Amino acid sequence: MSYLLALDAGTGSIRAVVFNLQGRQMAVGQAEWKHLSVDNVPGSMEFDLGTNWQLACQCIRQALAAAHLSAADIQSVACCSMREGIVLYDRNGEAIWACANVDARASREVAELKEIHDDRFESEVYGVSGQTLALSAMPRLLWLAHHRPDIYRKAATITMISDWLAAKLSGELAVDPSNAGTTGMLDLFSRDWRPALLDMAGLRADILSPVKETGSVLGAVTDAAAAQSGLRAGTPVVMGGGDVQLGCLGLGVVRAGQTAVLGGTFWQQVVNLPEVRTDPEMNIRVNPHVIPGMAQAESISFFTGLTMRWFRDAFCAEEKLIAGRLGVDAYSLLEEMASRVPAGSHGVMPIFSDAMHFKQWYHA
Repeated sequence: MSYLLALDAGTGSIRAVVFNLQGRQMAVGQAEWKHLSVDNVPGSMEFDLGTNWQLACQCIRQALAAAHLSAADIQSVACCSMREGIVLYDRNGEAIWACANVDARASREVAELKEIHDDRFESEVYGVSGQTLALSAMPRLLWLAHHRPDIYRKAATITMISDWLAAKLSGELAVDPSNAGTTGMLDLFSRDWRPALLDMAGLRADILSPVKETGSVLGAVTDAAAAQSGLRAGTPVVMGGGDVQLGCLGLGVVRAGQTAVLGGTFWQQVVNLPEVRTDPEMNIRVNPHVIPGMAQAESISFFTGLTMRWFRDAFCAEEKLIAGRLGVDAYSLLEEMASRVPAGSHGVMPIFSDAMHFKQWYHA
């Protein structure tokens, strides 16, 4: 039989998931990861390229073993990831720098960019891309130009983290619209880069990689990647995308007016728009769907998943021990306990972040 394998690089963990051709989940390999704070760089959250690739390979081998499959059973592989996280490569295609979506070092650069074009630049970016500056790639690139010009000058290509995983497997560099759309540099309407935005910001526009739609074949697993990951050399690598948009595809949220709530480190509520458009008041984020010609309005609840991890580690030592003895995940045990709490939680309402004031953001 043939199976499919997906790699999902979330903010807080990496997963390899095996599916059969009917879409049924067969096995998972998962590992938590953490991002790196750089000394004397407030808000920095760099993505650990070396360690995280090793974790990805570990998860692939775990998933294959759990499903009792060989590498030859995998028909194709695709990758998705957190949005906004970016990876830079040198002219040889080697990754030289990466940051996670929660990297907040560039708030000063956000403020600087907001002021250009008579304070109109952010609204111009939003009108084209559906994004404000706070989570976009441009402030981070400007920070590198200011503080790490060695990296900025050496950079030849930019991709998202999902594309980095695909490149590690296939050796091919490209981006898809759903994830690259969160850079604030991709045209929401044409689903292609808008180099003029980088020109307006005084940034290099020669680092933009090819754009390929989700589902198109990027390449094949290389011999080197096969040796590291346990996959079979020559296995097709298919373009993935942003985790939320691919989650919507998996849920069947593919038609105008449909909505979904997706939970991870962040929780998003998305609505498929009847047409590609942005909000004149710039109050809501708009992203490309993986469905060509479709866009999604999106609201965000911050750090919901990380708050759950914090609660587990801070207050649930006994439950973690019980879960270990039972051979189940601690979250499963906590969810079962939470199911016995009545609706309304006896009036307790924990608040860990403010409401989403999209156009007022200065950092992630």
